[in-house]
Amino acid sequence: MPSVGAGNVLNDLIASGKVQTIRLTHIFRQAQDSLIITNAHRINNGEFPVSSLPDAKKDFFFIKEDDPQNLFAQLQKVYKSLLPRYGFSSPQSMVLVPMNRGIAGTFTLNSQLQQLFNPAQKETITSNGTTYKIDDRVMQIRNNYEKLVFNGDIGTVTAVNTVDQQLTVSYGDRLVLYETSELDELVLAYAISIHKSQGSEYDVAIIPIFMQHFVLLQRNLVYTALTRAKKLCIFIGQPKAVAMAIKNNKGTVRTTFLQQFLTTSLTCR
Repeated sequence: MPSVGAGNVLNDLIASGKVQTIRLTHIFRQAQDSLIITNAHRINNGEFPVSSLPDAKKDFFFIKEDDPQNLFAQLQKVYKSLLPRYGFSSPQSMVLVPMNRGIAGTFTLNSQLQQLFNPAQKETITSNGTTYKIDDRVMQIRNNYEKLVFNGDIGTVTAVNTVDQQLTVSYGDRLVLYETSELDELVLAYAISIHKSQGSEYDVAIIPIFMQHFVLLQRNLVYTALTRAKKLCIFIGQPKAVAMAIKNNKGTVRTTFLQQFLTTSLTCR
């Protein structure tokens, strides 16, 4: 996928032919029984994912749902029944969504999932329409070099100070204090965009895909989402939306000159 920020660095490096690249085309024996790996190769080849194969472990599910209005109900079933059946809990999972807006977007899903996972009445701080409380999962959405937290970092709210209007977030072994004026750097992170998930991986990836996401439905987007899953991947949505995405291999055109620069400058030398 194109980088979250500007440019097209990795694609340009590969396309230049000036850096050594290795293409992984063979499924090795230790991964042949994984539907996640098998479907990653199928999607890369423009083929629809499969939910079962002989001797394959059950690490991929496709829950067919035509109405995005029913998405949250399907998510509740996944968290209450499917994940426990296979030995997983909600903190091991992440919902990865193509878009932020709409009923199947991250904004709506985060509000719904917050009520599911963190419904207790606690002290809260509200900023830009989002309410934060202790135990919420949050994500930093821009680089902050003073606080040493960066775009895509995920943490947990550990303290809310309603008197001083401050929020404390734990990022592993680091506690970071946010003033109210800095909360535009945070979003709830029960569901995040697939673009924001690049470079990360989760034990369980839950991926809603509906036709309302059509603007962003591309093969590389579905491939990226699927390959964030380490142990279990669950698609929820419309088969025709998944098929549309897999067929769309055009990608986004970005006007850059890195490829030309590498080709011409290294040739001249």
